Amino acid sequence: MMSNENKTRLVILISGRGSNMRSIIEAIDAQQIDATVSAVISNRPDAAGLDYAKAQSIATAVVDHKTFSDRDSFDKALAERIDDYKPDFVILAGFMRILTSGFVEHYRNKLINIHPSLLPKFKGLNTHQRAIDAGEKEHGASVHFVTAELDDGPVIMQAKVNILADDSAESLAARVLDQEHQLYPAAIQKLVNSKQD
Repeated sequence: MMSNENKTRLVILISGRGSNMRSIIEAIDAQQIDATVSAVISNRPDAAGLDYAKAQSIATAVVDHKTFSDRDSFDKALAERIDDYKPDFVILAGFMRILTSGFVEHYRNKLINIHPSLLPKFKGLNTHQRAIDAGEKEHGASVHFVTAELDDGPVIMQAKVNILADDSAESLAARVLDQEHQLYPAAIQKLVNSKQD
């Protein structure tokens, strides 16, 4: 068992309840991910996920986007706060901000996101309804490296679910989210393994 000093360091960014953040922390606690969460940072002071992180004795911080006049100044302040924790990977877990190309470039090959579709299909929003409307037979989630283009970076891992004849966007979203909670920890461990090789 490695000491925390030698473990892969993660900083997780959230905007809300952080269900994917919780699945990652639980996987670390269960020794399914050989990493440590150095901090959880939110752009919203009222994000419920911050309370969960604090309860797990994980450092938390808020960089409130509403206090900045533009996106560049927010991203600069966010990057400075993230860099305080010297992360190996920055994990977007329901972080609802479009990030500038400068921010993305600063964390090249370190910035990871999960998207609720089988990329490159259905980039952007409302993926579940769009998959149903398109007559797709399967849908799912993708963990990918973040690049300057939205939902476009190299895919690390995917999980698939079948689209059922009576699916609504809500029922499909619930099954995809269940898969996300297994997929994201598995993808992070894959990254940890590749870093150690």
